[in-house]
Amino acid sequence: MSNADEQIRQPGEIAKGGKVLYGAPLGILMLEARFARIPGDMGNARTWPFPVLYRVVRGADPERVVRNGADGLLDAFIEGARDLVDLGAEAITTNCGFLSIFQNEISRAVGVPVATSSMMQVPWVQALLPEGQRPGIVTISSATLTDAHLDAIGVPRDTPVEGADESSEFFRVIVRAEKADLDVVQARADVVAAARRLVARHPDVGAIVLECTNMAPYASAVQEATGRPVYDIYSLVTWLHTGLRPRVF
Repeated sequence: MSNADEQIRQPGEIAKGGKVLYGAPLGILMLEARFARIPGDMGNARTWPFPVLYRVVRGADPERVVRNGADGLLDAFIEGARDLVDLGAEAITTNCGFLSIFQNEISRAVGVPVATSSMMQVPWVQALLPEGQRPGIVTISSATLTDAHLDAIGVPRDTPVEGADESSEFFRVIVRAEKADLDVVQARADVVAAARRLVARHPDVGAIVLECTNMAPYASAVQEATGRPVYDIYSLVTWLHTGLRPRVF
């Protein structure tokens, strides 16, 4: 329970104002897409154990963000982040790991904590692993994940990366938008296959970070298939929210 909630429940106390909306300190910038968002997906509100604020960035479709470097979209994302902060968000995150390329610009523009990509966890995970092991990344598109995306959030350029098969169900629905319905069983198999390729090619990978926010529903399947710890947008965002609303003991 937040301090504001406590104040409201205690007669004679002054409840702090200044926001438009209360009880949802985390704002999420969403891509504009129509594919199915199952529980575990960032865009399914049931995923989160706390309320969140959403803002769709018009024109920011997955193809443009993932395959074209989010070209021309920086101002729109900054505007969206500012809108969320104006509504009451105390921290901002985004709906695509490829938006790491805007980490510094959005952070400077809004003046609150910003976490654009689950890949921000890579340096943290490296610190956890024993000598001789390193984290690896499973991404939706290894062909377009560039050094610029990694540099912006402090991820080493030599981090092992494996992408989803571009002919797969997962890629065709999420990036190419060939259909709105998603074969969940096949999508899970596609993400697991990419993770297996990663550890087969890089046996020193001791933990996996899922770049794509749409991969979070399959994190447990990836962990079971590879035997490695798995980190994703859910682990990042729940950690971020914990700092905004620490548990009261």
